Amino acid sequence: MVTTTIDLMRHGEPVGGRRYRGQIDDPLSEKGWRQMREAVADHAPWDRIVSSSLSRCSEFAAELASRHGIPMKLDPRLMEIGFGEWEGRTAAELMAEDSETLNRFWSDPLNNTPPGAETLADFRDRVIAAWESLLNSYAGQHLLVVGHAGMMRMVLRHVLDMPLDRMFRLQVPSAGISRVQVDHFDAESFPRLIFHAGQL
Repeated sequence: MVTTTIDLMRHGEPVGGRRYRGQIDDPLSEKGWRQMREAVADHAPWDRIVSSSLSRCSEFAAELASRHGIPMKLDPRLMEIGFGEWEGRTAAELMAEDSETLNRFWSDPLNNTPPGAETLADFRDRVIAAWESLLNSYAGQHLLVVGHAGMMRMVLRHVLDMPLDRMFRLQVPSAGISRVQVDHFDAESFPRLIFHAGQL
């Protein structure tokens, strides 16, 4: 048996605060840097760090990798879901403009994609392809994956075998860390969620 451990970490608060940011490349705020540094503290148990290519993830990942001499790579497949015309907007703004559209998305995101946005099915295919690639390439290692709330929800939904349209029921706080262990037996793999939304 080979066991792979993957710590998923969400970025901290970006400049501009809470909004449907998607693939807008806002950097971390000072608070966001502090959140991420505090979540990790002086821990560095990882063999490798893999990060979304967006700066709110990659800049912290690069700092951490440099500080501890850990190999790091970027994977654009780990980027947040693209929110189309909603990118850069807050929920309050969207609610004031058209509360029905936002309510339909929240209640049935599978069939109510925001205008011009990436579909949940396409997002799933992209993120899970990256996840499977990590498991295949780094079996037996301990990885840190720095990414986004949507990316983490999609991976955890996959690990827990949840329906796709239920992924938004998973709350992922800023700089929250979730650990997944995958035991590999010959041709089969058994993933387990060890802890969710914690710190090291």
